[in-house]
Amino acid sequence: ADGPTARRLMQLAQEKDLVVLAHVDDQAIDRLFAHAPKTRLIWAHTGIGGAPIERVRALLQKHPTLVGELSYRPGLTEGDGRLSPAWRALMLEMPERFVVGSDTWINARWDDYESLMQQARRWLGDLPPPVARRIGWDNGAALFGLPPP
Repeated sequence: ADGPTARRLMQLAQEKDLVVLAHVDDQAIDRLFAHAPKTRLIWAHTGIGGAPIERVRALLQKHPTLVGELSYRPGLTEGDGRLSPAWRALMLEMPERFVVGSDTWINARWDDYESLMQQARRWLGDLPPPVARRIGWDNGAALFGLPPP
């Protein structure tokens, strides 16, 4: 996050209004934004290793163009697949700051895609429909300039 490649990537993304996907821990977020504070940054898993929700909230408050991607997010759901109360509260507080993801990082992961989306639909169902729609589609579509359905 401190190296010349990361610096140039963030600066280029800011100059060209591109979106960067960063597969990093919470410590790297501040370092990346130091290079280009207006870059739109999607934070994979909303933190590698499961940053505490208080830290997630603080980083989202500090960096207005940071968006949390929610695949494989430790603590997001309870044992029954329902959204944890703390994450539900954060999503209701900042519904424009999250997107659903699938983490299909290798071809074999595509075999599980429908199951992953069923899991997402389960916890999205714990949110009011307008918030679920934002997180499930609208926020991601807006990041990439897609028209509303």
